[in-house]
Amino acid sequence: MHRLARAPPGRLHRSRAVAGGELAGTTGGTARRSCTVPVGVPIAFPLVNLFGQASDCYGFMDAAKSSATLDGDSLTPETLDATPIRMYAVPGNPFTSKTQANTWSCGLWVRLDPLTPGSHELTLRGESGAFSTRVDYRLDVADPTPTGTLTPDP
Repeated sequence: MHRLARAPPGRLHRSRAVAGGELAGTTGGTARRSCTVPVGVPIAFPLVNLFGQASDCYGFMDAAKSSATLDGDSLTPETLDATPIRMYAVPGNPFTSKTQANTWSCGLWVRLDPLTPGSHELTLRGESGAFSTRVDYRLDVADPTPTGTLTPDP
């Protein structure tokens, strides 16, 4: 089970800032995931997206198609046109050998207000040309579980 990390504001796009968490698509193919989302946290996720040169985005977006549902209800994607971004990555990620890189991004994204506590089913579908991605999430929205050790006062 994954925990949804809080993302800093402005990571999605300067005019589409999200102060909350981001869910991931795939680098192609199908995935099933479970994730715990803290109560009160908005989320954002790509249905299909690209990192590369600004010129790569034009053909990619012309062919981009997507769909998403939350608990069976259709969601409306937003278009993220070619936008310069600074990517922060952990070693071994599939996108870059650098921990920071300036690049361009485009795609179809969805932003959601905080979900009600409980279990939710989220489906993500996206394609552009020969690339396709399908992700099914089970989201458990709950108060965060405290971690760590309490040390009594001396």
